[in-house]
Amino acid sequence: MIIDRNGNTTVITQESVSLAKFIERLNESYATYKNDHLILNLLSLSNLKSADLVEFLELSRDHRAAKKSFVIVSDSVDFTDVHDELVVAPTLGEAYDVIEMEDIERDLDF
Repeated sequence: MIIDRNGNTTVITQESVSLAKFIERLNESYATYKNDHLILNLLSLSNLKSADLVEFLELSRDHRAAKKSFVIVSDSVDFTDVHDELVVAPTLGEAYDVIEMEDIERDLDF
C-alpha cells in the first residue's frame, strides 16, 4: 500500500498485490486512518468488477457512520452495478470533489 496524507484526507493506493491482500492490509492498519477521510485508489486494478467492491462495504459503513468520507477510485467498474452504499469515483480529482461535497452536506446537517 502506498499512503499519502493531504490534510484530513488519506489516499491509500493499491500496489501490485491482490485485492484480497490489499483489503487485509487495509483492515490491519485501519486504526491509523480512521479519523481521516479515506480515498482508496484502485486504478491499477484494470480487471476490477463491481461485485469485488462489496468487500469494502462494511468498512465503508463504519467509516461513514463516524462522519468521515470513504471513496473508492476505479475507472474499470460499471457504476450502475455498484452497491448503493458505496461511493465510487473514476478519478482522484472527482474523489476529492465528493469529499468536499460531503463535508458541505455534513456542515449543513443533511
